[in-house]
Amino acid sequence: MPDIVCLGEALVDMVATSRGLSLVQSPEFHKAAGGAPTNVAAGVAILGGSSGLVAQVGKDHFGEFIKQTLWDAGVDLTHFSQNANYATQLAFIALDGGGVPDFAFHVKQSADQMLEPGHLDADYIREAQVFHLGSITMIADPARSASTAALEIALEEGLLISVDPNLRPPLWKSLEDAHEAITSLVKVADFLKVSQEEMTFITGQDDLDGGIRALHAMGPELVAVTRGYEGCAIYNGRDYLEIPAFRVPIVDTTGCGDAFVAATLARVVDSDNDIGDMEAEELSDIFLFANAAAALAATAEGAIPSMPGLEEVQELLELGGIELPVEEEEEQE
Repeated sequence: MPDIVCLGEALVDMVATSRGLSLVQSPEFHKAAGGAPTNVAAGVAILGGSSGLVAQVGKDHFGEFIKQTLWDAGVDLTHFSQNANYATQLAFIALDGGGVPDFAFHVKQSADQMLEPGHLDADYIREAQVFHLGSITMIADPARSASTAALEIALEEGLLISVDPNLRPPLWKSLEDAHEAITSLVKVADFLKVSQEEMTFITGQDDLDGGIRALHAMGPELVAVTRGYEGCAIYNGRDYLEIPAFRVPIVDTTGCGDAFVAATLARVVDSDNDIGDMEAEELSDIFLFANAAAALAATAEGAIPSMPGLEEVQELLELGGIELPVEEEEEQE
């Protein structure tokens, strides 16, 4: 049984091949397997960790593509299913000049959203150490009910609950619904990872120090706020740390946050300490490692194709960064 079980959306990212053009203007796209919890499961496995994915895709060519990608990465797929009645979700992505993605989701009723509570195997979840999920499968039933049921199993068993909201406003009926669902996840999380924009959305605070403390007060033992080229900030109720990013040539930032989560969970599982008992020195080491993984994920296109292996992360940690062209150095300053 895997140490880390992820539940959530599995889809295909259709990434525009021309940088700096909108989705309307982009003439060509290439496909890459994706979906935030799917990316995390793959990222953990590629780092050499033990992960499994509870998800559903269509019984179609895109679903087969995702399945093969995850198999190649080493993810346990005993609870990954295909449904012939619904199509695999496609997310079309255009990248701006800095590699920041703009998303458009193509399938209105996709297979990942039709995951049902009956698809769950309680023992599969109970035997893990970590249960990770996001908010996309909390949007509507039946996936919402399946996610809630799985979360209840994990909470009852005392697993470490990892949450990354991965806010995608176009998918929600309203931002009020999104806020309510995401807040419910934050309250039961042990480890919470958010972007700075998501921090503001949840707490209403723009100030980093105030926002991260407000998130911690909602329930998580450990909160990480990712900040792009500025690295990340973490807070556990005692220690507030800002961990610097690694400078690398940026190609595509899709999946960087997922690489960050995967690296964090892989290191947490290997630790002898509970997440709430970790001292500042250990936390600094873990999140420097996570920042290195996230940085490497930005150096290639796609999410899963860009997930780094352990040796790559260790090499970047030793190097401290990758030399940039002059114009890119200026852009990141």
